Amino acid sequence: LLAILGTETSSKYEIKNHLGQRVYFAVEENDCFDRNLCSPIRSFTIRIADNTGREVIRVIRPLRCNSCWFPCFLQELEVQSPPGTIAGYVVQNWDPFLPKFTIQNQSKEDVLKIIGPYATCGCFEDVDFEVKALNEMTTIGKISKYWSGFVNNVFTNTANFGIQVPVDLDVRIKAVMIGACFLIDLMFFENSLDGL
Repeated sequence: LLAILGTETSSKYEIKNHLGQRVYFAVEENDCFDRNLCSPIRSFTIRIADNTGREVIRVIRPLRCNSCWFPCFLQELEVQSPPGTIAGYVVQNWDPFLPKFTIQNQSKEDVLKIIGPYATCGCFEDVDFEVKALNEMTTIGKISKYWSGFVNNVFTNTANFGIQVPVDLDVRIKAVMIGACFLIDLMFFENSLDGL
């Protein structure tokens, strides 16, 4: 289990292990134009460093459309670990009702699926995106957006996520799952107040 705690206005994140210890620190890089004008569809690079300050993961997202009506411009991001070496990709799949993504390895071969709920507003509760085998039948983990209370969500703009995947999952795919978490936050939660 990893927890990703972010203060979106400053584009800084902490990534903690299941004991609550910070293992990584992430910073989003983009320009003011992208952040303010293109907000949820903006391009970005997120640099993830360990506690010594050494960059260990890089997440790169190009500017893309955020509409199910334009399936040729669906979301895609690349995850590098270490930076400069492709670990894999997160690719949005077209679906008229559910948020769906495919996790791919460095060779663009499908490895896992992520399927979100019909409604992602949360309405005062956690929202789970299930991590599934390619057949979409077997659930092996989840990415969860945790409801952290009215005051925290409305007044601090802080997001709390958890990632649960099998401990023996390939370390490169674990890095890609961190990228998927950032993409899910950006697409479904950045400009929301969890249903308020």
